[in-house]
Amino acid sequence: MTTANKFDAQGTGLTTLASGNPDRPYDEISLSGKAFWSTTMDEREKSFAILRKERPITWQPPFEENLVPVEDDYGYWAITTHRHLVEVTRRPDDFLSGPGIVADNVPAELLEAAQSIIAMDAPRHTKLRRLMASAFTPKQMRRIDDQIKGNATKCVDNLIEKAKASPDGWVDWVAECGALLPMHNFNDMMGVPDGERQKATETMNIFMSWADDEVSGPTAEAKLGNMFNSLNWMHELAQKTVTERRANPTGDLFTSLAQAEVDGEKLTDHEIGSFFVLLTVAGNDTTRQSLAHGLRALTTHPDQRKWFMEDLEGRAQTAVEELVRWATPIATFRRTASRDCELDGVQITKGDKLIMFYSSANRDEEAIERPHELDLSRSPNPHISFGGGGIHHCLGNQLARMQLRALFIELLTRCPDIEAAEPELSPGSFFHVVKRMQCKPFPDTLSA
Repeated sequence: MTTANKFDAQGTGLTTLASGNPDRPYDEISLSGKAFWSTTMDEREKSFAILRKERPITWQPPFEENLVPVEDDYGYWAITTHRHLVEVTRRPDDFLSGPGIVADNVPAELLEAAQSIIAMDAPRHTKLRRLMASAFTPKQMRRIDDQIKGNATKCVDNLIEKAKASPDGWVDWVAECGALLPMHNFNDMMGVPDGERQKATETMNIFMSWADDEVSGPTAEAKLGNMFNSLNWMHELAQKTVTERRANPTGDLFTSLAQAEVDGEKLTDHEIGSFFVLLTVAGNDTTRQSLAHGLRALTTHPDQRKWFMEDLEGRAQTAVEELVRWATPIATFRRTASRDCELDGVQITKGDKLIMFYSSANRDEEAIERPHELDLSRSPNPHISFGGGGIHHCLGNQLARMQLRALFIELLTRCPDIEAAEPELSPGSFFHVVKRMQCKPFPDTLSA
């Protein structure tokens, strides 16, 4: 068996990993094609449903059109059920994050500069996550609650203003509302000034859209160039900001990172820059996609919207959980086997990649009753949109919930009849991206 690129597995002592068995037969249902990831989640669910029922762990070919072709990349194990996904996330000694968490083959330099703790294993991950967790405690979240509500009001103000200025009342939800809320809330926490926060969000959108030719470029060379340029800009912004905070501390997250110590050592500028990249992506995309898919769901399920609007404050908690499940903003995450082991009777070889399909797990009939129905009253709701537990469970999950709650309450109070058209999706196997989606805040009239 051949071996892939060498890497340091963060304290496990592992230095090389095999990249799969060339003699394993691939499943007849392929989850790796570009065409598969250019369809809707409903279309992909047809394949997932068969696999969950008949063969929940399958060997799949490498993803098509990887950024970096790897000669001895023979494929990956597809994890399609809720229970198997949860088990993989809760076995961090067997299934590592350090080799990377995206399904595509991406240059190691890009991963190292962008993924931070999400692609670390113990013991380094444990120490740095503990440091980051201090910014997302319930106390910290309560402290910024009014700020989140204020930003929600501003975002809906902007949407209404743009709708009034539009000849037909239709505006792009993503550009004029959905993308603005997480951008402002996250950057308020970080301490990124207005102007630069817009550039940072745009830059990371380019970085994360490597599967979308319109955004990242038509060739692998163009995509890689744009990705490296995006990371360089983000790290330069982080370094400049941290230098300022060391001289003039404030109460923001950049100041906390600048002053933090791990084992008696300050974080390096590169480590802080990598944190900033990760948090910009995680702090924007998951909330942004949940808002867009959520609004579309409220449009196509008027009975559920009506139920929610009968008591917005009282029903927001379960409604938000269901809208996040319905959206499943992150489609996949990768792990890599640290050693030969077994997963529910399937023999996994050291170095094998495992891809966890969150969009499939959130429609798993064995874990979620009536999973293909939108039910805003669903409780309990065991979705795995923030991870399946384990050491990498989403740090910002409460922040995301608070933002969704604030915006949907504000929006449905002021624009109770808002309509969302069919979204334009961005291809790709990582985020469930709504690139554009027209909406009409006041279908019958433009008066506020």
